Amino acid sequence: MDLTSRPPRSPRVRLGGYVILPRMLDKGRAQLAGKNGEYHYNCPLDQRFLEFTGIDPEALLAELKAGKGDGEILEWINGHAKVGHGEWTIAAWSRMQEERVPSSIEIRDYMNELQRKTAPVRTDIAGWFDLLDVDDFVSFGGKA
Repeated sequence: MDLTSRPPRSPRVRLGGYVILPRMLDKGRAQLAGKNGEYHYNCPLDQRFLEFTGIDPEALLAELKAGKGDGEILEWINGHAKVGHGEWTIAAWSRMQEERVPSSIEIRDYMNELQRKTAPVRTDIAGWFDLLDVDDFVSFGGKA
């Protein structure tokens, strides 16, 4: 995984119903390869998944280091999550994450500043996933 030449998967991509997880796995694999570029494993977005499942980020990184694929990682997560969530709970949590917007004026100002740098003319960016997707696209040569 080389995140110096392409972005990780969108936070919207799901694995086992979980948003964020495939992106986090990409970042973890890239970190292990020394090819994470501007991306950070166990960032605040990743921590939302980790808190929801109760998975330890270092334990997950050790599983990635063992060379496990996405399916094997999901199986490991399902066996090690501190709280067993059913598919309906996972779906509701994932939907909530997709729709998450800044929760305060200060955070909204921060998000607006990031958008001004990345996609100042776009009026369709409402939430964090929107901003991450456009930032990934622009960072690798796309035009907002």
